[in-house]
Amino acid sequence: MTALAYGLQLPVQSQSTIYAEPWEADAGPADLVEIARAADRAGFDYIASCDHVGVPHRLATAMSTIWYDPVATLSYLAGVTERVRLLSHVAVVGLRHPLLTAKQYATLDHLSGGRLILGVGAGHVREEFEALGVDFDRRGPVLDESIDALRAALGPDEFPSHHGKLYDFEGLGQRPRPAQEHVPLWVGGSSPAAVRRAALKADGWLPQGDPRDRLPAQIERIRRLREEAAVHGPFVFGAITEPLYIGEPGWEAGRRTLSGAPDLVAESLRAYGAMGVNQIQVRFRCRDRAELIDQIAAFGAGIAPHLDHLD
Repeated sequence: MTALAYGLQLPVQSQSTIYAEPWEADAGPADLVEIARAADRAGFDYIASCDHVGVPHRLATAMSTIWYDPVATLSYLAGVTERVRLLSHVAVVGLRHPLLTAKQYATLDHLSGGRLILGVGAGHVREEFEALGVDFDRRGPVLDESIDALRAALGPDEFPSHHGKLYDFEGLGQRPRPAQEHVPLWVGGSSPAAVRRAALKADGWLPQGDPRDRLPAQIERIRRLREEAAVHGPFVFGAITEPLYIGEPGWEAGRRTLSGAPDLVAESLRAYGAMGVNQIQVRFRCRDRAELIDQIAAFGAGIAPHLDHLD
C-alpha cells in the first residue's frame, strides 16, 4: 500500500454551524494565512476551500452566509505558501460557463506553479441556481457536461473545443495554460449519481461525510464501475475523518472527536488506508487559531510519520 495523504478543509472561509468553531466568527485573512502556512510546514497534501455564491434566508441560520470565493481564497493563499496543493472542495461548476471556470482555475494553476486540484460537485441550494439562470433540477446533467467541457478547456490546447448539448465552443484562445499537463479533477458527493460520476469521469472521489462503515462498499462500487467501463489510470479515494484532537483536550471536544496520544490516533486513521482510501481530509477541534496551529503541527510531527507505510 502507498502512503495515506492528508489534507485540511480550511476554517474561516466557510462557517456552517455543522463544523465552524466559535472563534472563526471574528477571524479573517491573517488567520487564514497563518493556518495555510502551518499546513504547508506540516506536510499537508492540500488545503481546501468551499463554494457558494449566495445563501438564502431559509438556510442562513444553519449555513451562515460566510463562504469565501474559492478561486480568490486559494489564489491569495498560493502566494504565501510554497508546496501545499490547492483544492476546491467543491466548486459548483454548473453555476458558471466552463470557459469562465477554466480561465479562473487555469490562471490559479499557472500562478501557483501547478498546485491546483479541481474538486467539483452538483450543488444543493436551489435559489443559487435560480438566481443565476441555471436549471436546478438538471444540475446532474449540467455537471456531467461541465466536466467534459472543463477537461477540454484545461487541457493542453490554447484554443480548446467542446461541442455538447449545453455548451459549444471553439476558436477562443485562453492563455496562460495550466502549469500542469493534467489538472486533477475530483468529484464530490455520496449519492449514487455522484459516485458513478466520480468513477467514470474523475481522477478522484471526495465523499460527503460517509461514516467508516459505508466507505468500503462505496469504494468497491467505484472500482467495479471503472472496471466495467474500462476506465483506466490513477484514481484517488478520499475520506473525511472524524473531528480530531491530538492529545487529551481537557475540555468538551464532542463525543465524535477522535482524540488521544499520537500513536493511538494514527492507528485509528490507518484503518482508512486499510479499506482502500488514499487521502484523508481532517478537521481539528480547537478554541482559537493558536490551538489549531498547534494541532496542525502535532499532526505533522506525531501522526504523519505513521501514515507513510501502511503495509
